[in-house]
Amino acid sequence: MPIHDYHCRNCDRTSELLVRASTRVVCPHCGSEALDKLVSAPMPPGRSKAVIAAGRAAAAREGHFSNYSAKERSKI
Repeated sequence: MPIHDYHCRNCDRTSELLVRASTRVVCPHCGSEALDKLVSAPMPPGRSKAVIAAGRAAAAREGHFSNYSAKERSKI
């Protein structure tokens, strides 16, 4: 089920709703059906240090070192 952003014309609030194609969409704040579907930008994949470290550790266990720099490979 996709998550969409909707803006209510009645109460002027924006909500993120999980909807199916057959679902009647109503504002969770005021119950109005006067909603406009908004265009949302996709979120880029996470690049936190923990995610990078976990990916590198998994690659190293499998014998892949291409995601390490030459300087980092010399320390392994």
